[in-house]
Amino acid sequence: MRASHRPSPPAPVSDPPCRFIAGDVSLDFVNTVDWTRRGLAQERLSEFPKLVEWGRATGLLDDRTARRLHRAGGEHPRRAAATIRSAHRLRQILRRVYVALARGEPALAGLRALNAAIPAAFQNLSLAEEPAASRKGHAVRRRSAAPATRLDQALSPVVWAAIDLLLSEEVTKLRICPGADCGWLYLDRSRNGLRRWCEMATCGTREKSRRRAERKARRIRGQEKDGKQRTARTRRVPDYSTVTDFARLRG
Repeated sequence: MRASHRPSPPAPVSDPPCRFIAGDVSLDFVNTVDWTRRGLAQERLSEFPKLVEWGRATGLLDDRTARRLHRAGGEHPRRAAATIRSAHRLRQILRRVYVALARGEPALAGLRALNAAIPAAFQNLSLAEEPAASRKGHAVRRRSAAPATRLDQALSPVVWAAIDLLLSEEVTKLRICPGADCGWLYLDRSRNGLRRWCEMATCGTREKSRRRAERKARRIRGQEKDGKQRTARTRRVPDYSTVTDFARLRG
């Protein structure tokens, strides 16, 4: 019997890695996608486990909560898919608020939408006391107060972090990376307040390369233009080997 030669399914494409360069976890959440002129690109939160892993990487979710959410997400795929859609909506809302503030524009519309997410965030989280490692007494931290089946508790710490930033003085340091096809947000904590790029190694380097290429192209165009102008100004040298030019010389 002949073996079947059916084409194998394409290998799954992994999401690009998340980066934590913004100086605030709620800004890093907004930066889990690239905000290009063509639309969203490089989605890093394509499914619920990615969201849980992101929360654990940032420290917003402890290991125990992350394991419970992973398990619950597998048991309730529809809820997991709905939570990812909610994550994308929250990300859009936060970006609208932050971009308006960074540009000095009114943020009322975005704040209205963010206010709608606050009740669930407070419902899903509580305050807990634990021994402080660096000072005497005890420290207070936030912890999950929702059952594992409430998958949206993965988003509650992001809302809390956004509230903390919006109520702090650091909100005046909000910046938008001007890199082509980037649009990431960050806090400019540089001493002179002149940080321009989300990362110098990425957007900064690409912009320098682009400007260098543009300067080279302009230089080449300028040289070609000068060469054509010099050619047009050059007088024609008579060729006396021809009858016409020899007759002109004698005349």
